[in-house]
Amino acid sequence: MRGDAAPRTLIEAASAPYRAAGRFALHFARAKLASDPAFAVILAQGLLAGRRRVLDLGCGQGLLGAWLTAARSEHAAGRWPPGWPPPPAPDSYRGVEINPHEVERARIALGAHAQIVSGDIRRVDYGAPDAIVMLDVLHYVDPASQEAVLKRARTALGVRGLVLLRVGDAGGGARFRVSRFVDRAVALARRGRLLALCCRPAREWHSLLVALGFAVRAWPMRAATDANVLLVGELP
Repeated sequence: MRGDAAPRTLIEAASAPYRAAGRFALHFARAKLASDPAFAVILAQGLLAGRRRVLDLGCGQGLLGAWLTAARSEHAAGRWPPGWPPPPAPDSYRGVEINPHEVERARIALGAHAQIVSGDIRRVDYGAPDAIVMLDVLHYVDPASQEAVLKRARTALGVRGLVLLRVGDAGGGARFRVSRFVDRAVALARRGRLLALCCRPAREWHSLLVALGFAVRAWPMRAATDANVLLVGELP
């Protein structure tokens, strides 16, 4: 097992609550958590360490919430990858999702472990989080809205606030075209229709965060096949 690869026991523990939400929800959770490296990187690198209030914009069926809950249980049971830091233990996980079917699946699976809000990330109240996560969501809104959401995130976050932004690198050539095809296919499966994507080169996303006062690090996903990049921005 690679140092940043999630163990199967963790994937199964995080997927299990979705049985109550139906076959699609369960199989999607298993496939996504097993194939998407961002979830493992968040834990393996301790990217949410010490964060008490996590806001997940565009949360889908709440996989990050299930992932963090399962991680705490697996760690407590002694089933934890060597070299990984202890998992984060936020006081609250709040997800925002516009698709009502995803909202229903998230609420059924997560129950009291999370607050799932049905709404548009461009308009809902962000509250006072100390970490905001946006995985593969901003390319579904127009460029002006992308910048507005980032500005709203900056305003909502306090001192040393954190943003985790996973984006496709439009400057990634053939790898980006493959990633864009996958994103469109996932959107079709989840939402029942194709959606237009508004993508930028990674350097532009990086510059937007820096201009808002974030110190930014980048974690590439799978360099050989994936043009996605996880940008980690932290406020002073």
